[in-house]
Amino acid sequence: MSSEHVSKEDREAIAASRFSCTERERAVFESGIKMATIYHQFVGTPVNKKSVAGLEKAISQAIEVQPYVYSAKVKIDRSVFPAGKDRYSYISLTGDMMDAVVKIRLDSYEVTAEMRYDYELKYPLMYISSIEEL
Repeated sequence: MSSEHVSKEDREAIAASRFSCTERERAVFESGIKMATIYHQFVGTPVNKKSVAGLEKAISQAIEVQPYVYSAKVKIDRSVFPAGKDRYSYISLTGDMMDAVVKIRLDSYEVTAEMRYDYELKYPLMYISSIEEL
């Protein structure tokens, strides 16, 4: 049967049948996929003071179209941009420049995942900050 003839409910049931874990574990898994997308799809993107707000919006919107995403907010540290305004005054996005918060809703769970640069670890840490049963 082609996917255009499968109902939304059937598609969800088919997807759910592929997982050998609880709803809670699947919600956590989904949040990890979204965090990895933010990091691995966008690190290296050229950005400057003029384009930073648009890039934040584009990353957030790209994540929000993925299944189970309730909200996605990405902020980029503006303090790292060079002072110049010429065509060479841009940098490449790095993990230590991004803060992200993604909320996943899957059945009866809401998971909040975050990415923040951890100065003690010297690492852009991705973690689950909350899991709530709805």
